[in-house]
Amino acid sequence: MTEYTAHRIGDVNSRPFNELNSRTLYSLLRLRVDVFVVEQHCPYPELDGRDTEPGTTHAWIDDASGPAAYLRILREPEGIRIGRVCTRADARGGGAAAMLLSHILQRHPGERVVLDAQSYLVGFYARFGFAPSGPEFLEDGIAHVPMCRPLAASASG
Repeated sequence: MTEYTAHRIGDVNSRPFNELNSRTLYSLLRLRVDVFVVEQHCPYPELDGRDTEPGTTHAWIDDASGPAAYLRILREPEGIRIGRVCTRADARGGGAAAMLLSHILQRHPGERVVLDAQSYLVGFYARFGFAPSGPEFLEDGIAHVPMCRPLAASASG
């Protein structure tokens, strides 16, 4: 296990919406709102209706303070889409997001995986085999780059 900010991270948790208890769901949604709405000053509909879709999986890593890192996996016709990747402010730099992303990619070998990376994180995602797949665009005032992990990279893990 990795240690950071005096918190030890735990194992990866992964559940569909209907298997999340209310306390866990509240903690995960609070983390997302804290990062994307409050911290990034981005008032937008964070609860977009996709959390409850069949095939959507919520994945996170806890530490002593609760969810330290989170991401959402959406099942789409062309493969999977990773989104809502976030890390609690006091947990950043400890590798929790990398551990979470690596775990999820290992669980989806041979599948096409796409995401929209905030532009400053393109290098982070490139470490996992993602490459830009289109031009930079603004979403809610934040620059993003669409990225794809080709099937060959997905198969090699």
